[in-house]
Amino acid sequence: MILLSCVVSAINALLRYGPDISNNWPLELQWYLFAAAVMLGSAYTLKRNEHVRVDIIYSHLTDRRRLWVDLLGLIFFLMPACILFAWFSWTSLFYPSWIIMEHSLNSGGLARYPIKFVVPFGFFMLSLQGLSEIIKRIGALNGEMTLPAEYLQYEKPIQ
Repeated sequence: MILLSCVVSAINALLRYGPDISNNWPLELQWYLFAAAVMLGSAYTLKRNEHVRVDIIYSHLTDRRRLWVDLLGLIFFLMPACILFAWFSWTSLFYPSWIIMEHSLNSGGLARYPIKFVVPFGFFMLSLQGLSEIIKRIGALNGEMTLPAEYLQYEKPIQ
């Protein structure tokens, strides 16, 4: 999606500054592609354990305590936030837009309701991945499975 966004941007710039052809839909398409990359990429980022973690205490904990910190953080912070954001973005962002088949007010703009669906769907997918991570942490704490080493490694921020 990021690559496609760059291609759309380059073609749009060439057309605008070359033969002086301009339209609003390529600009909106870039925004849609970037939004989709962020919202849909968050679950994948959590799966790969590449999310941002800046915690002075976490870096000094044992592996077992890191599992507990991860588990409690997933249960008490990630899951409630994802469920709330998914629900509220469905009821107050996507659904009203879909009912009226909202389109951009810009001339030549795109439909807005499809990209607004990406927000609750992204949070739904993140909550499913969060549930998967909770199950993995419980399994690791019970000794039923071992997590790959990169799950418990912590890279200190470079200052």
